[in-house]
Amino acid sequence: MSQLKPLQGAKPISVADNPVLRDLMATNWLMTHGANATQPAVSDDAPENTYAQVKVDGKVVATLYNGGSSTMTNAAAAKIGKLEDPPGLSGPDLAQWRADNYAKLLGGTVEKASTAITQSQWTPRQSNSATYSRDQLDAAFQAMLAEGQKAAVQLQSSYLASRAQPGTSADISA
Repeated sequence: MSQLKPLQGAKPISVADNPVLRDLMATNWLMTHGANATQPAVSDDAPENTYAQVKVDGKVVATLYNGGSSTMTNAAAAKIGKLEDPPGLSGPDLAQWRADNYAKLLGGTVEKASTAITQSQWTPRQSNSATYSRDQLDAAFQAMLAEGQKAAVQLQSSYLASRAQPGTSADISA
């Protein structure tokens, strides 16, 4: 701590005064609040999206999903190393290719899940990228500020309420 020096000449600025940062925050707020979502998105690695499992000695070491993604144990990842996917594969075809290669490299077996789908049944996820109008970004930024102020007021009121209860304060100077 003795190496710390005060910052000279720095002035705090408001996000509202930085248009790029303000729009980035507003865009993120819109995306997280589902401004364009018609239905809640299910994660690629949700159990209902399981394509197959790779098992070694009866233990699951990797799980493949219909979209082609996978999760695995650290030990399995270390044994597999860097495995390059073939170009052009996606969805269930990629999941099958990975499952077969994982099983071969790990000395295991592939067990296809009841939730596995075929390539023709698979619908790729739509891109999350969206373009918002100036009015949408401005409204989102104002909503974000209002949400933050409301949360701060609630936090402050709960803190003040806890201080008013007998036996909740402590002398920290001892």
